[in-house]
Amino acid sequence: MSGQSPAQDPAQPVEEEVAGAAIKVLVVDDHAFFRRGLVSVLDEEPDIDVVGESGDGEEAVAQAARLVPDVVLMDVWMPRISGIDACAGIKDTIPGAKIVMLTMSDEEDDLFSALKAGATGYLLKEISVDELPEAVRAIAGGQSFINPSMATKLIGEFTTLARREKARAHPVPATQLTDREMEVLRLVARGLNNREIANALFISENTVKNHVRNILEKLQLHSRTEAAVYAVREKFLDMD
Repeated sequence: MSGQSPAQDPAQPVEEEVAGAAIKVLVVDDHAFFRRGLVSVLDEEPDIDVVGESGDGEEAVAQAARLVPDVVLMDVWMPRISGIDACAGIKDTIPGAKIVMLTMSDEEDDLFSALKAGATGYLLKEISVDELPEAVRAIAGGQSFINPSMATKLIGEFTTLARREKARAHPVPATQLTDREMEVLRLVARGLNNREIANALFISENTVKNHVRNILEKLQLHSRTEAAVYAVREKFLDMD
């Protein structure tokens, strides 16, 4: 015996294991310590690749256009432009990007505005280290991911609205609103918060709050979410 290994049959194909592409993630948060913590956690995952990080909303839009991430983790409250405005900007440039708001804000207005801007998920910063990579994978795979407490609020809002719409055969006409209240209602429907509405109309935030309260009372609604849905349904945005 020659001791040589038998020659491989040239007709037999050689199988190569091809690893799936890693999920490209852009991390956006103005708090450097928290941002670095997110990057550190995600870098431990072999199937997740943090391709960039940013400390403000405007830079995040530019980085997303250059890096084309699969998933963007971004805070709501950001310098220069808000995370919600940055979300809308990124979706304009990269419609397929999955954007997750990762924030301390449990305000319904921020949740509603984020979803209108194109966010795929809304997570509170109380999320555990173990849950974050799983959330990224789920979102990259096409799932929506909303913090349970926020999802409960969202479902509650729409359930209440659906019941009220069913019970009310004749909706209250918007003609009861003043011209200024109509302006405020349209901006609410566009997802602007009180501060942004105040800046747009050159009035104080307190005045905006009063207008919103009057709008809800006149239209017999109970939340900004209901008011926004009402304005969209009645096509008030088309009248701008």
